[in-house]
Amino acid sequence: MTNFIKGKDKALYAVWCFCLLFLLLFIVFPLLCVFLQPKISDFAQFFSNKRYLQIIANTALECVCSTSLSVLVGYFFAYAVAFKRIPGAKFFASLPVLHLITPPFVGGLAFILLVGRQGFITKTILHLDISLYGFWGLLLAQVLCFFPMAYLICAQSFAAVNYNLVLAAQNMGAGNFKIFRTVILPLTKPAILSSALFIGVSVLSDFGNPMIVAGRFKVLAVEIYTQLTGWINCSASALLGISLLIPSTGLFIAQNHLQKLNFEKTATIGGKSLLQAEGGKAQNDAKSRIVLFVFCSVISVCVLAQFAAIIAGSFEQLWGIKTNFTTEHIKAVARYGREIKNSLIFALCGATLSTILSCVAAFLAQRTNVPLKKCIDSLCQLPSAVPGSLFGLAFSLAANILHLRAPAFFIIIAITVGFMPFSYRIICSSYAQIKPNLDAAAQTLGQKPLGILATILLPLSVEGVFSGMVYNFARGVGTVSAVIFLVSFKTPLASIAILNLAEQGDWGKSAALALVLTIITFLILALGKALSSRLTTKGKTDGK
Repeated sequence: MTNFIKGKDKALYAVWCFCLLFLLLFIVFPLLCVFLQPKISDFAQFFSNKRYLQIIANTALECVCSTSLSVLVGYFFAYAVAFKRIPGAKFFASLPVLHLITPPFVGGLAFILLVGRQGFITKTILHLDISLYGFWGLLLAQVLCFFPMAYLICAQSFAAVNYNLVLAAQNMGAGNFKIFRTVILPLTKPAILSSALFIGVSVLSDFGNPMIVAGRFKVLAVEIYTQLTGWINCSASALLGISLLIPSTGLFIAQNHLQKLNFEKTATIGGKSLLQAEGGKAQNDAKSRIVLFVFCSVISVCVLAQFAAIIAGSFEQLWGIKTNFTTEHIKAVARYGREIKNSLIFALCGATLSTILSCVAAFLAQRTNVPLKKCIDSLCQLPSAVPGSLFGLAFSLAANILHLRAPAFFIIIAITVGFMPFSYRIICSSYAQIKPNLDAAAQTLGQKPLGILATILLPLSVEGVFSGMVYNFARGVGTVSAVIFLVSFKTPLASIAILNLAEQGDWGKSAALALVLTIITFLILALGKALSSRLTTKGKTDGK
């Protein structure tokens, strides 16, 4: 551990002060503004209002159902791909990752184009005049949106399963179902719980899907926005935000506790994984693999159908009514050049700032003896427990209290803070893989703490740093919930424009703008990935 000596290392002291001040000013203070907004009398009125209680009940039902189904789909998708090694496993494995980095508004918009009242499936194919707006539509949209998270978490768990235990059970005469129930399920249960907790927080934070799909089925994330912008009721909006924060914080605490328990458990599980035991060959269980292949195919078709709907909607004159080909919608995207530019610039600035702060905060929390380092660690992870709509409300209230009119600044800060926990955890994991004796050796040779960070830790953690930044950028481009409170006439965003066009029923322009923004995002991600690979190779070479 690098010693923290105020007098001898002013640079480290200055960085520590800046990091702590930033976290207090842009995380703690805005949340305090939310808690201080309502009066005591407002609480009594709030909990006696049947409408608010119904919205809380709707949110609870939505969270439980969407989380359960998302985990179920993601778990068996991972079981098929990472453990059973079904045919086409590599292709199936790429789809959830691709879907995860897609701007989040794509799912809700594609849902309307496919199964809305004029949807391709409901109207064109099935000739049904029905509407899936409401709970069932929201459930379907959120399951397709969040199952990739469960897949990624569970796939890692399946890949690490000790296959010797499976072979031992087979030798003792256990059937496939019994092996799954008594061996595989207990070993992967921590991944199920972890993904459920993580997705639960994400469902509570979701704004785009409920805004587009839920219709009259009101949930807290949307109602917070409605109360503030529609009714100018700051107290009610704050109380709804607090109601949303309580279960989110509970899930966040449970998730962190579970991660610590999982680390202790999985550290004791040794032996060969499936890939090591069989050299990556698939298991010879034809019936279950056929069923799982069909299951993965259906889910994959649903995912690909969303992309296909966005593409088709961009070139169809009037969705579901006039199906002739047109390029008018794509040409109309030129009018939204300012929105696209703002989205890309703000997302890039937010991703860069969050990555820099994560690198510094992880260094202070893990590799130094600075005061309050546990506080820094907790504050960096706290935003993952705060729904985006609540953070947007918090920044809006803080800006009013401070009499600041700087929407661009607050949008960048909202993106920075909202997605910082992801990059922070990745960078912490990267630092943890670097032996501390390298720090000690450099310090013995006279290197200062920040020099150790710049010359040793960062070059050896390039891959983790860029992974965090790329993910934060991708999510920042399409973020809606945190920034919808902060946008102004001078700072329009593409994600908000897509949402507004969808609400107005202008599906063609909405789909075209979503398509262009998605393509730009993927191109920048591909460029970032190539640059990351190049820098990773260089970093490893320099670190030798």
